[in-house]
Formats: sequence, structure tokens, C-alpha cells
Amino acid sequence: MTNSGPPEDLVLRALNNIGKPMCRASHMMAFILVTMSLASAADYPLKPVPFNRVEMTSDFWRPRLETQRKTLVPFAFERTQPGVEHLKAARDFLAGKKVEGHRAHRFIDSDLYKVMEGAAYLLQLRHDSELERTLDDLADVIAAAQHENGYLYPSHTTGAGSAKQMMGDEPYSYIVHSHELYNVGHLYEAAIAYYRATGKRNLLDVAEKSAVHINKVIFEGDPDYNNGKPIRQAPGHQEMELALVKLYRVTGKPLYLDMARKFLEIRGVTYVPDGDGVMSPTYAQQHAPVTEQKEAVGHAVRATYLYSAMADVGTLTGEPAYGRALDRIWENITNTRMHITGGLGAVHGIEGFGPQYELPNADAFNETCAAVGNVLFNYRMFLLHKDAKYLDVAEVALLNNVLAAVNLDGNRFFYVNPLEADGKYPFNHGTAGRAPWFGTACCPSNMARLVPQVPGMTYAHDDTDLYITFFAESRTEVELNGVAVKVEQKTAYPNDGEISVAISPAKPTKFRMWLRIPTWTQGRFVPGELYRYADSIAAAPITMFVNGDRIDAPVKKGFVSVERQWRAGDRVVLNLPMPVRVTECHPAVEANTNRIAFTRGPFVLCAEGVDNGGATQRFFFDQLPDTSKSTLTTTTIETGSFIQTDVPAQSVTQSGDSENTPLVLTPYYAWNNRGTSSMTVWFPRDKSLAVFDPHDLPNDSVFAKITASHTSPLDTLSAIGDGKEPRFSSGKNVPRWTSRPQKGKSQWVEARFAETSQLRHVGVYWMQDQFDVKFPDAWSLEVEQDGIWNALELYTTDRYDTRANQYNVVHPAAPLKCDAIRIKMTPKEDSCLGILEVQVAFEE
Repeated sequence: MTNSGPPEDLVLRALNNIGKPMCRASHMMAFILVTMSLASAADYPLKPVPFNRVEMTSDFWRPRLETQRKTLVPFAFERTQPGVEHLKAARDFLAGKKVEGHRAHRFIDSDLYKVMEGAAYLLQLRHDSELERTLDDLADVIAAAQHENGYLYPSHTTGAGSAKQMMGDEPYSYIVHSHELYNVGHLYEAAIAYYRATGKRNLLDVAEKSAVHINKVIFEGDPDYNNGKPIRQAPGHQEMELALVKLYRVTGKPLYLDMARKFLEIRGVTYVPDGDGVMSPTYAQQHAPVTEQKEAVGHAVRATYLYSAMADVGTLTGEPAYGRALDRIWENITNTRMHITGGLGAVHGIEGFGPQYELPNADAFNETCAAVGNVLFNYRMFLLHKDAKYLDVAEVALLNNVLAAVNLDGNRFFYVNPLEADGKYPFNHGTAGRAPWFGTACCPSNMARLVPQVPGMTYAHDDTDLYITFFAESRTEVELNGVAVKVEQKTAYPNDGEISVAISPAKPTKFRMWLRIPTWTQGRFVPGELYRYADSIAAAPITMFVNGDRIDAPVKKGFVSVERQWRAGDRVVLNLPMPVRVTECHPAVEANTNRIAFTRGPFVLCAEGVDNGGATQRFFFDQLPDTSKSTLTTTTIETGSFIQTDVPAQSVTQSGDSENTPLVLTPYYAWNNRGTSSMTVWFPRDKSLAVFDPHDLPNDSVFAKITASHTSPLDTLSAIGDGKEPRFSSGKNVPRWTSRPQKGKSQWVEARFAETSQLRHVGVYWMQDQFDVKFPDAWSLEVEQDGIWNALELYTTDRYDTRANQYNVVHPAAPLKCDAIRIKMTPKEDSCLGILEVQVAFEE
């Protein structure tokens, strides 16, 4: 065979041919040649083995991948159908059809793109003709929804979007919150995954057309937008930067890398918002140029996407300033702003980072997407620095916060991930447990695309070194020193710490193999200064054997290495003991003062009420427990299994006494798979901090006792007098009393005072949601005086209102002393009733 030209000519021809009609094999060859050319350019010093070249045989991970394929992705496609309809509206409009009733939405199509990306990853792992047809059909819809010039944003295409909906009155006029660039960023990632899975580049063409258009509008100037002036504004929600890097990698076209670089360079320079909350300069990390930023601030998902892009762009362009900034930020996160579960963004409202050491438990936000971002960011930092501490953070975030976000069935999700729950407080967008979906569905769709990529985080290498990065039973093949080397892990990790690695080179060859020694085997559970072990348990030593001979090797950057002439059949066995450990928190974290948590291996442990005969908030430890005798039990439910353990504990009783009680602990990722009950991660050392029933009225409540005609088992009567101020009548994320499921039935609530008091006024904060709880059709008050109930005579200008998002206040017509009040309610037809809070004021 005659060579038709030098390798660089082949690459140029491949680049030129991308986009022309070719068979799937030719597409793949073009992609391989482009990848080969990029390999010689600046890049991370380590190359991960792609996930589709790793066969995952792990009993821990394989079922999750199967759940992704059989349940999560099909379920997510069903739930993202509104995104499809959103795109079809734009398609029809551009085709000249009349579009009626199109409801504008800022980001609903991005959720669909993420599910498509995850589906394409599954397609790379196993061919599925039906799934491929689904993606083909969706690709056609998306292509038809794109303008000829490359613009793609259905809400503006049909004219439904407006400034009132945080989209701007015209395209690109409100980039800070419109999600125009965020959405197409996720489209790019889906298009790339689809292309790699099928060789079909129709969606990749859409992505490139969009990127060229955006480059013109943002950086060059387009006469159709912004009066022809370059907009030069970075996206409010980072994602575009990551996607552009991927687009560069798959096409080899420098334009896309240059766009990613320019988006980073102008952030915090050309546009700095001036406001509070979501318009504060820190919210989208626009308070300073990215290379000058020193700490993690603002919306946590946006931040981690930004940091991941900075790692990519800094590596590919050779700009060290990005790396220096990331080193500072990483230290700030792990030392002051990360929950023990790897969760980021503790603060509600901005869904982001609060002040240093602000790490609440029951009120923690910890959005699932932020944990996904934590994994992506830290894995890139590992590829850059070859330091296992980044893998340790990624692993903790993945195995705890990320996996907790979906149940073992694969069809219910956490958006919010607290470290304590009472079993009734609706922390998760209106529910006290996992929800089937969300109006803002970024988290389930992010799960759909991350989990299939986990096998690709298991191995990494350069020409002479092999890194075993995540331990999981699996097999792959890599090339080292020009020799094909088969690698196979046998292990039950993360449930067990014995890892056996078999090496089979095609011929004897010399290289180094690096095996990770996780931080949790040392003096703390996770890197950083926030958490350290409080016990002094004498754990068994870490051991390593090569072909049966024990090897002692120093730990370097979190790895031990074995360098030798490897032959087929060589085997390395690493033993990482996994005792139950006791952890304490940095004293500056007020929420965890005088509290301890438990871990085993890479897992954070928690207690659930379902295992412990009542509220987990009643347990305490006046002495550190002896965990050396803790036993392990495998608990199996219909859709999976997990390992539980126990520790000796104390608990308060209803009478206020204490008793010795064993405490059953469950991996945090597995909680809320057996019904909704209480949950605790951090346990008090002091009995005074333990609470027998978290639903009891607080000591400072104006009420001594509350009773009702009926209370939903999903809600709590004490919500009426717990003093927690609601913001809205929707009842999301606040305790509430409802009469569910009793629709159309009159109800009453009676609240008794500690002593006879002179009433000034009573305010009722009514609940009304989008489902079955509605404001009452009518209501009234009665007061009890000397054991007799009478109707309250209202002040002359008062009436029994049902205004939303406020207290509906009434006053007595004349001075009145009473012992209790009774609220009588008549519901609307086929509706339930709900109260978020009752406010009572007394005359002095």
C-alpha cells in the first residue's frame, strides 16, 4: 500500500472531511486522526482511559449503570418531553406555522440535552437501535429549531420570551440570566457524545453552526444583534466554556478553544453586575478577573463549572495563571466550605457558598449539580497535578452526595442534600424525601450524564506510567512504552478495601503502576482542615503484595508505586482496612460544635429513624464510642443492597432520662430508600443537644399545646407554632400543617397558651400549592375563656382574609383575655387545607 502523504496531511484531510457524507467507520477514522493530532498539543500530563474502553464488572457500579440504561434515562426522557415540545414550537414557527400557547422557559431544553448526552454515553457502552432512533429524531427536531444564522433559543424564536421572565426582550440582551449560552453549551456536549456514539454529525453541525454564530455576536459584532457591536459578555451560568473545549477536542478547530479562553478572560472585566442576591457580582463569579479570584463564592454549580473550564483552558493554552488561581480556590473550598459528604453550596437563596465555615446540617442546600461539578473539577485537578488528594475529594463527593441524589430504583431524586432531616420538613422542593422530578430538573439530568462516565475515571496513564485512580472491579487495555497491557481489577470496593490488580502485557515491558492510598486511610476522612479523626483506633496496617511478596513503598502524592518488568500473570494486591471511624469538625463550624460523625472507608454514615425506633435526633455520645466491635450487615431491598453497621450510643427518653441504645448506621448515599423518616449525620456529645422528638414545639413557642381535627402523616402540627417564618404561601421548604388527604372536609386547629393572656392579634399564614392544598373558602376564630368557647368578635375594620404570602391578621373588638384559640376552616370543593404558621401577639 502506498502512503498518500505525511501524517499531518492525513489530519488536515480528516479535518476538511468532517461534515461531508461518510460512512460511520470513516467518521470514526477522521475522529481518531483529529485526536492523534491533538495529543501532540499541550494537554494534561495524564490521559484518562475513556469510559467506553473500560468494562465495569463491579457489583457496586454495574447495577447502577444498568439502572441508568433501563430506568433513569427512559424516565428522564419522559420527564423532559416539555423540552421537546419547547423545541418543536420553535421548529414550527421557523417553518411558517402558527404557534399558539407557547410558554417561554429559560432553560427547559438544557435538561433534555443533558439526558441526550447521558443516553449517547450509554449508546457507546452498548448499542441500542431504539435508543439511537430516539436520539436521531431529537436531533432532527433540534436542527429544525435552529435559525439559519445559528441562533437557537426557542423562547425568543417564537417571541414568547421577555425581560419579565429574565430572558431579555430580544436575543442576547440579558445574558446574565437568560441561559442562552448555557443551554447551547449543553447541546454541544450532547452533540459530541452523539457523534462519538454513532458517527452521525448532524447534531455536531448544529453545535458548530451555533458556536460560529455566537463567536460573531459576542466577540466580533453581528449587524443583526446589539446594533452590530460585539456584546463581549460572559455567560451568567458557566457551561459554554467547558463545552467549547470539548468541541475543540472533537473537531480540532482552534476557534472553539479560543472562544473558551476569551469567555474566561472577559468574566469580571467587561461586565460586573451591581446588585444583591442573584445580581450580586459574586453570584456568577463576576466580581474579579478569574485569574485573580482567591476563594469560592456565589452559586456553587456555576463556580465548579467555571473552575473545571479554567483547568481545561489553562492546560490547553499553557497559561499558568489559571492553575495558580485554582490552587488557591481549591484550598479555600476544602479548608472552609465543603461538607463532609463532598457537598458544596451550603446556603439557600443563592444555592451557593456562604461565609467561611458556614456549614449547616438540616438547612444545608448542597445542590446535587454542585457535587457533580465538584467531581468534574477535582478530576481535572488530578490530571493536572498527578496528586491523589483531588481524587479523594472527587470520590467522597461521588460516593456520598452524588449517589444520594437518586434512589436505588433510579426514579426519585434529591435536588437538595441536607445532613439532617426530621422526616417531615419539606426540604427537597416541597417534599421531605426524594421527589420524582423537579420544575428545575438540572439535577436528575446531570445524574443521567455523569454516572455513565464513572468508568472513565478509573484508569489514567502517560507513556510510561499507569495510574489506578478509582478502585472498582473492571478491566481495560492501555498502551505503555508501545506495548498493549491488559489490566484487570478484582475488588468489592467501595464496600471492602482489598484490591487485586492483574497485569498482562503483550510482551514483557517495564513501567510504573501507581495505586492510590486514600486520605481516609490516614488521619482524616477527606483532604483539608475541616475534618479529622477524633478516635485513636488501632487500624490494621495498609499492605501491598506483588506476586505474593510484601512490598513496602513510600506514599508520594497519595500514591504508592511499583516499577518493574511486568509479565503476563503478575498481580498486585493492596489491602486498605476499613474500620468505622469517628470524625470531628473544625471548631469554627458552629453547626458541628461538640458533635461527631461516623465514616467507613470512603462512605459517610448516617442514622435513619426507620432503623432506630424513632427520631435519630435523640441519640448522643457523652464518650467516644468503641467502634472496634462494630459489626457489618448487608441490607437488601428489592432494588439493591448496602452495608450497615452499629455503634454503642445513648439516647434521651420521652421522660428526659437517658438509656444505652445501639445506633444503626447506614451509608449516606442509601438513606431514604425505605420510606421517609428522620436522618442524622452529626451527633451531639452533650445530652442537652439531643431531642426526643424534633416535631415537639420549641421551648420559646407562644403555644403550650396544639391539637387538630386531622394532621397529614407527611406533615407536622408543631409547624403552626415553631416560629419559622415562611416566605411564600406555596409551602416549599418550610414545615407545614395540612389536612391531606381529607379533601372537602371542614377542619379545626386548637392552640393553647401556657397561661391566660390578653390577646392583641392573631395572624394566620395560609398555604396554597399547585396541587390539592388551597386557601379556605371561609374561616373564623374562637377563643376559650374559663373553659367556654365563644366566637371572636372582630375589630370593626377586620375581616377573615386569605391573602397570599403574608399573615392574615385579625384583632379582637375589645380587650380580651383567653386561654386558647381555635381556627375553624371550611375548604374549597375537592381541596385540602394548610397552615404554615400562626402568629399571636399579647398585650403587655
